[in-house]
Amino acid sequence: MIVLGVDPGATVTGYGVVAAGGAPAALIECGAIRPRAGGPLAERLLEIFQGLTEVIDRVRPDVVCVEGVFYGRNARTTVILGHARGAVLLAAAARTIPVVEYPPAEVKSLIVGTGVASKEQVAFMVQKHLSLADVPEPEDAADGVAVALCHVFHDAVDRRTGGVGRKHG
Repeated sequence: MIVLGVDPGATVTGYGVVAAGGAPAALIECGAIRPRAGGPLAERLLEIFQGLTEVIDRVRPDVVCVEGVFYGRNARTTVILGHARGAVLLAAAARTIPVVEYPPAEVKSLIVGTGVASKEQVAFMVQKHLSLADVPEPEDAADGVAVALCHVFHDAVDRRTGGVGRKHG
């Protein structure tokens, strides 16, 4: 199974591609899509869509996993983040790839052991889980890898338990 994890953002959208099944999970690639700073929102969203579509076409994931919306104090930022998530969802839908969403606290809890982990802690544990020589960079890419690993861990539990005790949707 090839999992594409995405940490959406209007300024930086991080992604990570992880192969899982049979052997320990392995990082295929990770990176960040950086739309032109200061450009109109619609153009930045198009750049996110196009960049992610290129990744999807290159790695052919079985599933796209997206970090859910984080409700911050700034409503405008939350709305813009929602738009970036929409570009990610559209890229997956355009290639008929199923999408699974995970709340940020769940990703952090599964990867680090606490739902309030820092970006640095997440990156460090991603490095450890995948036995990487270095922490994935930029941080947004490490977050994308963490989202992919979250799905890999859930999938492993589901295979062992038949999905008993876990909500799907």
